[in-house]
Amino acid sequence: MKQKAQIVFYILFYLTLTLLIFSGSILWLQTYLSFIEKEVYKILALNIAESGIEYYRWYLNHFPRDFTDGTGQPGPYKHDFYNRLGEKIGEFELSIYPPEEGFSLVKIISLGKLVNSKVSKKVEALLGRPSLAKYSVLVDDNIRFGEGTVVYGEVHSNKGIRFDGTAYNLIKSSLLTYQDPDHTGCEEWAVHTHVNPVDPCPPTNPDPNDLPLRPDVFKAGRLVGVPLQDFAGISQDLAYYKTLAKQNGIYLDFSGVNNYGYELIIRPDGKIDVYLVRRIVKIPGCYISDPYTDPNGGERYSLSSWSISQKSFLRTYNYPQNGVIFVEDNVWVSGQVNNKKILIASAKFPENSAQMTNIIINSDLKYTNYDGRDSIGLIAQRNILIGLKSSDILRIDGVLVAQKGRIGRHYYSSGCGPEYKREKITIYGSLITRKRYGFSWVNNQGNWSSGYRLRELTYNADNLYFPPPYFPLASEFYEILKWKEF
Repeated sequence: MKQKAQIVFYILFYLTLTLLIFSGSILWLQTYLSFIEKEVYKILALNIAESGIEYYRWYLNHFPRDFTDGTGQPGPYKHDFYNRLGEKIGEFELSIYPPEEGFSLVKIISLGKLVNSKVSKKVEALLGRPSLAKYSVLVDDNIRFGEGTVVYGEVHSNKGIRFDGTAYNLIKSSLLTYQDPDHTGCEEWAVHTHVNPVDPCPPTNPDPNDLPLRPDVFKAGRLVGVPLQDFAGISQDLAYYKTLAKQNGIYLDFSGVNNYGYELIIRPDGKIDVYLVRRIVKIPGCYISDPYTDPNGGERYSLSSWSISQKSFLRTYNYPQNGVIFVEDNVWVSGQVNNKKILIASAKFPENSAQMTNIIINSDLKYTNYDGRDSIGLIAQRNILIGLKSSDILRIDGVLVAQKGRIGRHYYSSGCGPEYKREKITIYGSLITRKRYGFSWVNNQGNWSSGYRLRELTYNADNLYFPPPYFPLASEFYEILKWKEF
């Protein structure tokens, strides 16, 4: 009898244990399935929220200045979300934060919701359009980069490029082939190198895919036959800058036929000192040559890169409210910005070959902060020039644009004084120039004969999406710069 009782006890014990394990397993399975269901809902809600971001990116690429989802009313803006069967399964709700005046950065917050669930997900994205400062060098002319040149930013020419340095980004030309003006011989690839072994001549019917691979020179590759970049459009921008400067910026009118323009000294305390330039230095026996600048501009314009010998103080301005300064004359610029973005444009309207204006830099033009808070844009109707009396060690921080002329320094003969040769120029930013740029000259024997012995060009990636205010854009299409999930 005792044995039977023990057997019954063990049977009941194991039966109870089995029931407990089974019940626990069922409970765990229910919990797990519930967890999986919630995760599926979260993923689906996240996909809906992401769809909202992609929808508005598509919308902005078609209507780049509409930040009200076509309603003309303040948001948020709701859109239903359907599955492939046409059944509504959720919605996304968009909050749009337009860019600050003069910039292209748009913040979008998209809230994704499901119809039959309390689960929701939120995504925030920062969208922007790249500026022309995406290029380290952008030129509308044939150009040559010598040995020892190291370039980290993208380079584009509407004509041909001889590149004998090292490139860590794309080097691009709008041509397939061209006749290099620096030497005779066959037509060459529009982006080519003479680093040993010299690129072979292209075939009679060149194909961009036939470009030789030269990873020793072009680390990121090279392209030919790419679309042209528009320089003529910058003229429209210059007229727009004049309007902006008259509204909420600083506008300086023509200085008069007996004067030469203005000098602007930017102060890190948020002030700008403005001087009227009354006389410029002229040195007897000083020979000047520059085949890349317009020889028909007249003394007032072609010699304006010389240093100032007489000036008078006009007034001190606060930084312009919209960041734009427009000068309807030549302008000398130097100084240092601090936690500011500023654009200085120089032009004279209506356009006339003998009156187009220059921007001249003889002393340092620098940032205080190198984290994207500071930026300087200089846009000249003709040239951006480095003068004879420029600093021996010169630093320029900013994006430089010469719309009709070139960025560079004239050839000055030894008769111009000891300043005809200078030691080093450093540019932190981008060069955008209609004609071939250059700060140094060599003679027929290849020896340094004038200008800066050392040249250093460093690309500033901050200007790609955080350029000076109202700076020309390289594309009308918005790109996602930052993305985060809540």
